[in-house]
Amino acid sequence: MEMARDIEILYSDSGLIQASLTGPLMIRNDGDESYIEFPEGFVVVFFDSIMQKKSEITADYGISFEAKKILEAKNNVVVLNLDKQEQLNTEHLVGDQNKHIIFSDVFVKITTPDNVLYGDSLVSDENFENYTINNVSGEFLIETDQEEKEESPNELK
Repeated sequence: MEMARDIEILYSDSGLIQASLTGPLMIRNDGDESYIEFPEGFVVVFFDSIMQKKSEITADYGISFEAKKILEAKNNVVVLNLDKQEQLNTEHLVGDQNKHIIFSDVFVKITTPDNVLYGDSLVSDENFENYTINNVSGEFLIETDQEEKEESPNELK
């Protein structure tokens, strides 16, 4: 078992930083099922090709199963998509690096610039750009196609 305080880990691909992980305490266990635990919380920031922040995940607890490439975030989980200005709040989120998805099987709240959506669960791509919410509720605007807008006045005449 290894412990480290005030950690910062940078993940890169072909010399470009893809993400950074920070946390006050990291515990690595190299037993039968190796894992890295963040019992005091963590922050992961994802970057685009010019090092601009794309998205961010924070939680009060995290555990990463290295062999399975599964990350679980629990308690006060917040995911930000900075490009779309959207925020996901939930109490449990799982990231599957093999499938490049994140999902939650508990209550979720998504705040967008125009709407607040609620649901029982969620599946999203790992960048929180495209998602599906189950049993969605909330108040939101529904835009119609331009063709429908143009046809409506003709039908009334």
